[in-house]
Amino acid sequence: MLWHFSEDPHIERFTPHVPATNPTQPPSVWAIDTRHAPLYWFPRDCPRVTVWADDEIQQANLGARLHTTASRVHATELAWLDRIRTTALYAYRLPDEPFRAWTEAHGQWVSTEPVTPLGVEPVGDLLARHVAAGIELRLVADLGPLCELVLASGLPFSMVRMGNARHTEPT
Repeated sequence: MLWHFSEDPHIERFTPHVPATNPTQPPSVWAIDTRHAPLYWFPRDCPRVTVWADDEIQQANLGARLHTTASRVHATELAWLDRIRTTALYAYRLPDEPFRAWTEAHGQWVSTEPVTPLGVEPVGDLLARHVAAGIELRLVADLGPLCELVLASGLPFSMVRMGNARHTEPT
């Protein structure tokens, strides 16, 4: 299953566009697979660092580096807590066709053709969604140190909307 997350519950058709955050890409419609969908359980503009383990060796690495037993850790800045609590987010189910895997990021898919969603549903309470999925959600004063740690870890990760971070970014 492929998904697109939005704060707009009334999108009837997704049209290919060049993302402002990635202007070198051709016009596309972007989607995420179910396994990686939690990367988008945040308000759209919320900066976040996410890291996870795909196997036992990675789990040991994640546990040692981030002092956790969770298999996934998501983090954002403290200032985003109220927005996370109050944002109404919607999950659009998208057809597999005409998407193809986008190999530059985990779980991302792209289509150069317009896409009509198969349906839309509210995501619900974003904090509760993280809890139900067993994802450790961290609220930190500064994402910079966590970015550095994640980049050096060798673990699978995603960093989204980091241009909106109030504090340091990785060098």
